[in-house]
Amino acid sequence: MLKKNDVVLYEALMDKGLVSKEALEPFIKEVETTQSNLGQILIKRGIFPERDILMLLAEKLKMPFLTLRDTPIDRKVIDRIPVKIATYYRFIPIAIKDKTMTAAVSWPMDIKIQDEIRTQLGYDIEIALACEDEILEAMKKNYGFAADTLGRITSGASTGKTPPASARETSQGKVEDIEKLTELAEDASIIKLVNQIILEAYKKRATDIHIEPFRQEVSLRYRIDGILYDANVPPEIKNFINAIISRIKIMSNLNIVEHRLPQDGRAVVKVQDQVLDLRISTMPTPYGESVVIRILPTQMLFSLAKLGLAKPDMVLFEKLIQKPHGIIFVTGPTGSGKTTTLYTCLSRINTKERKIITIEDPIEYEMSGVIQIQVMSEIGLDFARGLRSILRHDPDVIMVGEVRDRETADIAIRVALTGHLVFSTLHTNDAASGITRLVDIGVEPYLVASSVEAFIAQRLIRLICPDCKHEDKAVPPELKESIARELNIKASEVKVFRGKGCANCNHTGFWGRTAIYEILLVDDTIKDMIFKKASASQIKKLSISRGMRTLRQDGWNKVIAGMTTPEEVINVTSAEDEAGSSGRGTMASSPILPDVAGQASTESDRRIYRRLDNKINVRYKVFKGQDISGKKGAAAEQLSVTKNISAGGSLFTSDEPLPVGTILEMAVEPHDGKGPVECLARVVRVEELRGGKSFEIAVCFLDMTSAQKARLDNYISNEL
Repeated sequence: MLKKNDVVLYEALMDKGLVSKEALEPFIKEVETTQSNLGQILIKRGIFPERDILMLLAEKLKMPFLTLRDTPIDRKVIDRIPVKIATYYRFIPIAIKDKTMTAAVSWPMDIKIQDEIRTQLGYDIEIALACEDEILEAMKKNYGFAADTLGRITSGASTGKTPPASARETSQGKVEDIEKLTELAEDASIIKLVNQIILEAYKKRATDIHIEPFRQEVSLRYRIDGILYDANVPPEIKNFINAIISRIKIMSNLNIVEHRLPQDGRAVVKVQDQVLDLRISTMPTPYGESVVIRILPTQMLFSLAKLGLAKPDMVLFEKLIQKPHGIIFVTGPTGSGKTTTLYTCLSRINTKERKIITIEDPIEYEMSGVIQIQVMSEIGLDFARGLRSILRHDPDVIMVGEVRDRETADIAIRVALTGHLVFSTLHTNDAASGITRLVDIGVEPYLVASSVEAFIAQRLIRLICPDCKHEDKAVPPELKESIARELNIKASEVKVFRGKGCANCNHTGFWGRTAIYEILLVDDTIKDMIFKKASASQIKKLSISRGMRTLRQDGWNKVIAGMTTPEEVINVTSAEDEAGSSGRGTMASSPILPDVAGQASTESDRRIYRRLDNKINVRYKVFKGQDISGKKGAAAEQLSVTKNISAGGSLFTSDEPLPVGTILEMAVEPHDGKGPVECLARVVRVEELRGGKSFEIAVCFLDMTSAQKARLDNYISNEL
């Protein structure tokens, strides 16, 4: 016999003529023989979408139908309804007025259930209908994604006892009951809680999970697209932090008794048909152990087309990885995607005809058909020793996770010179610096020139969310002009896009990441410069003049293609990455960012402060600790005169060029009898004069105090 709500839905379908009586007959029989309702069966069979079913019911029963994503819920309402009640009866409270609570459910409640809720909460119930997935999402958003599990643990529903007391271990001298802790870590609810933490990270595309204990709270954060975000979890999680950490340790075969020393382990879990490799690291803190879980898929599809390479760079990559011998270095800081690029190259050339061996620390991804070796320094298996052993296994292609020292570099280079193709990484800021890094660690220049085929620098930038992407019409024209100048295009061709923020991108405006590249090919001309021990800046300048695209230029191309924002490009590239495409000087002036970027520039100083074209003495020297090798007298104080000056910056001449970005100690000597104005300044533009015999240096003042700025501005005003 059909229940009341099934009858109502049946009548609504008949009244609307949406389906025939004969077509519904088999579903009616299924309702009578199972515990399912008619709506669930029609949705499951794909006859009608859930939204249509609920809207029919709402209309027939004269109930409101809500789209919860567009329905604001007052925090005070959530705080008055316990999570264990909401999760048990599967509703989300929407509003409370007087003694009546409006609750959103995915199927009309029976009178009996409404009476139970009324008895427990003391409120009359008004029902609204909403889709089940929206209700679950609203519960995560308002109560926290593990609130129901924590509620059951707290109430002892799953174990029949009260676990919080045994869960509250402390790091302040109390002896832990290891037996109880182990028992709690194996409890079904704690296991489910840890699984929920990992599942939520996977759903949000997180690469890392950070669990951090503090004095009065526990922080749970996910790294998504390179940025850390707080996870929405109930504060009660702090009562179970040690049980959670113990469960994670058990998963990764770590010692749950040891809390004083860092530990590293790994575990393999299955999440929604996806097998994930978890790298787990624990570290002791004053308030407990901090845990970081790196999430890696055990199998990945690597594709050159998905790396973010421009078409010309794709052609270069294809030529490089098909070479029979030589070394290809990928450079960049930690977390810039170097390993993924190397794996993609290996995947592209991984055939039955080639023997490929890698030595890594750690092995990031598993690759079928590739022999992978894990570095184990504690038993003496380092990169250098592993490389020597690899040679006895007749490889065609070798990947070395990182070149850290001279011994590893020497062996890798000699391997390349004896007919092997070698891939490896270096930690340098740009491609040209890879050359000087190898020379600095003791590799002879002739070996670098003879063995290396290319240096590839890369960075990761976030991509604009496609669901909320829009063109930013309020971009400062100076920024467009700067981008156009560096790409040698018209400013009218530059369009900037941004993400407004939506539910799909967690209101960040970004979805996923891609890479920007700088490829320095070691051809005969570059080899000559390596033999002559030219500086990285000289090599880079020559490469740019011969057509090399810098990291900043590649980033600007992705900006005007609508893939990312200017702030993303500027955040991951230094001022030295700006292209010298104008040919006037070493570098173009820094672009002006919109206010949201929080950046200042000499251009903005021009608008704020008055500028004086008179000559004023300035003394300057390079701030200690900076490497500007090749500049004679760089450490000594120099005297010059200004061409113009304001309280924001100055333009003066010098006999030697200074790299853009160099920090100077400056003393400005206005003729007001009050002594010099001393501050730090950053070089933002350099231009050649008289065939390179002198240079114009533009600087912006960095740490000038308000009083100093006011004094300099008043002096300039009096002189004008």
